[in-house]
Amino acid sequence: MMNMYMMSLIMFMVGNMIFVSKHKHLLVVLLSLEFIVLSLFLLMMMYLSMINYNLYMLMIFLVFSVCEGALGLSILVTMIRTHGNDYFQSFNLI
Repeated sequence: MMNMYMMSLIMFMVGNMIFVSKHKHLLVVLLSLEFIVLSLFLLMMMYLSMINYNLYMLMIFLVFSVCEGALGLSILVTMIRTHGNDYFQSFNLI
């Protein structure tokens, strides 16, 4: 059980390191966000099952994570349609 906690914490840290590092593509950033969400889901599942709590909170978490993924993909598609690629350098953020 402790190995699973360590694995999910390492997954969380790796996802955060990928997210904060400088990447050129939006798709890599979105994939790192989904990796972070997956590690948080694993942590919540283990914690809630350890304290014998109902797993309804996991369903709410999954709903929000699916909405976050759909919003990220729609931003990616819109960006590719308007700019032709998913580079961060191709548009001005200011």
